[in-house]
Amino acid sequence: METARTVRLALNKEWTVGARLGDGGFGTVFEAEDAAGEQAAVKFVPKAPGAEREMLFIDLDEVRNVVPVIDSGEHEDQWVLVMPRAEKSLRDHLKQMGKLSLNEAAAVLLDVAEALADLKDREVVHRDLKPENILLLKGRWCLADFGIARYAEATTALHTYKGAGSLPYMAPEVWKYQRATSATDTYALGILAYELLEGTRPFNGPEEHDYQEQHLHGTMPPLTAAPPLLAALITECLFRAPQGRPAAGNVLARLGQIPAVPLSGGLAALAAANQGAVARQAEADRQASAHATEADRRSSLFEAATASFSFISDAFLSELTRAAPSGEVRKDSRGGWSIRINDAQLMMTGPQTATSTSMPFDVIALATLVLRAPANYYGYEGRSHSLWYADAQTAEQYQWYETAFMGTPFGPQSTSVRPFALSPQSDAATALSAVFGGAQVAWPFTPLVIGALDEVIERWATWFAQAAQGQLSHPMQMPERDPQGSWRR
Repeated sequence: METARTVRLALNKEWTVGARLGDGGFGTVFEAEDAAGEQAAVKFVPKAPGAEREMLFIDLDEVRNVVPVIDSGEHEDQWVLVMPRAEKSLRDHLKQMGKLSLNEAAAVLLDVAEALADLKDREVVHRDLKPENILLLKGRWCLADFGIARYAEATTALHTYKGAGSLPYMAPEVWKYQRATSATDTYALGILAYELLEGTRPFNGPEEHDYQEQHLHGTMPPLTAAPPLLAALITECLFRAPQGRPAAGNVLARLGQIPAVPLSGGLAALAAANQGAVARQAEADRQASAHATEADRRSSLFEAATASFSFISDAFLSELTRAAPSGEVRKDSRGGWSIRINDAQLMMTGPQTATSTSMPFDVIALATLVLRAPANYYGYEGRSHSLWYADAQTAEQYQWYETAFMGTPFGPQSTSVRPFALSPQSDAATALSAVFGGAQVAWPFTPLVIGALDEVIERWATWFAQAAQGQLSHPMQMPERDPQGSWRR
C-alpha cells in the first residue's frame, strides 16, 4: 500500500490514511486521521497463512505504559490496527541523541520495566522488545506491537520477524527454539539498557549466524557508563539461563533504587564488589550455557547421523542379501547387522556417539565395517574400515565418510587385520596430523552418499565373495589408495 490521502478505512470509525511513517514489526505504518481530526497511526499487517487475527490482540487493561489499539478491522488482504499517534519511537530518539545520560536512560528503563512487571503479573510476553517498539506517548515511553511477534512466529518460521531488527535483542532460548517467557523480555531489556548507556549494543552481528553465536556464546563488553548497581543489574538481565535472570518486578524495584548521586566510601566499595561477583557469575553462566548448547548441537547432529545411517545400512544389506539370499543374517538393536556365508562374516556396527577430541575436524558419530575370515597361511584374517559422521572435508557440512588406517614402525604392527578401523581418539588424531606416529591413514575419506553407494557396496561385496571362497588376501600395497588431501587439516 502506497502513501496517499485517498484511502479511507471504514472500521468502527472512518479513517483517512495519509503518509507512510515507516515499517514496523511485520507490517507497515501510515499516519491516519478520523472525521473529528484525531491523529492516529494505522498499521497494516499482511494476512499470513497459519496465523489468526486473534493473535494480534491481547487484553492489556490496567497495564501501565502500553500503546493501546483504539480501532481495528481489515482492508483487502491485510489486518488493520489503529493506535494513538506517538511523538516518536525510541529508535528515532537514539538516532538524534546517540547514547543517553544516566538519568534519561534510567527514566526510559523505568517506564519499560513498569510495563514488563504488569505484563508478568498477567502472564503476557511481548517477545519482540526493541527501540522500534517503544514509543513516546503523553510523556511516557510505552510498549507497542503486542501480538505482532506472536503472529509472525505462527506464520512460517521462528525468525520470520527478524528483518524488522529483532536479531540484536533475541534471547538465547529463542535461538534454541525454546518457549519465550517473561525472562525473554528481561533479556531484551538488558540489551536495551546497554544500548541506551553505551550508544551501541553488546552484540552487533552483522549476519544472522554471527548474532546467534554472540547471543549463545559471546561475552558482553564491559559497561563503562553505568554505576556498579546498574551494571550488575544489566549483567544479570543478560544471563544465558532464563531462570538466572531477575524477575520483572525485581528489575523494576532495583531500577527505582539506583541513586541519582554516585555512592561513595564503603557503599561504593561494596557496590563494586557486588558488580565483580555478578560478572564472575555471568562468566560461569556463559560457560555453562556454552556447554549445554554444544551438547544440544551434538545431540541433534547425532540424530541426523542415525537417520542417514539407517539408509546406508539398509542399502548395503538389501544388495548383499539380494545377491546372496541364503546368507545368515543377524540384526542388532542399534541398527547394525552381520551376514555370514561359509566361514566369512561381514559386519556393520550401529552408530555410536563420538567424544570431542583434538581431531582436525568434528566427528559426531562412528560405526565400523568389518570383514573377517579364517586366517590364511600368512595369518591374515580380514579388514575393517571406520565410518565417521563428520565435517571432514567442508566445515559444518556433516555426512558419513569411510576411511581406514595402517600401522607404522612406531606403532603396533597388526598382521591379521589390514587396514583397520580406529575410533576418533589420539591414534587417529595423530594419523591425521603432520606428526609421524603409530598409525597412518590407509584409505581416503570417501563420502557415503545415499543413493550413490554402488561403488562402495560393489567393493565390499567383492571382498566378501573372496573371503567366502577362501581367497581373501592381504592388500598388495598400503595404503591401497592415496588418502592425501581427502580431509581438511
